[in-house]
Amino acid sequence: MARSKSSSEEKDPSPSFEDALAGLEAIVEAMEHEQLPLEDLVAHYEKGSALLSRCESILQSARGRIELITLHNQNEIAGEASARSLDTSPTPTDSSDDSDDDDHDIRLF
Repeated sequence: MARSKSSSEEKDPSPSFEDALAGLEAIVEAMEHEQLPLEDLVAHYEKGSALLSRCESILQSARGRIELITLHNQNEIAGEASARSLDTSPTPTDSSDDSDDDDHDIRLF
């Protein structure tokens, strides 16, 4: 029979950036200021390494999202500038010089 997951297993086990950073800071503090046995130091180092990887992963994801937003905004600005340049381009106006129009008229007499 399949085992049901507990509520702690159903949650995302990955900490948020802030939680991972706080945990990393606590580990560094403990390693620097406490007299820990070698086995505890290695365990702290291992956990700290995992938290550091998590922080770097979150930062990389955020950086990618920011780059996409920036690119999107630049494309919108370029599109708006292009539309404005089309709107401000000189348009043909009615002038008293219709000699070009006379060349294209068909006259019967």
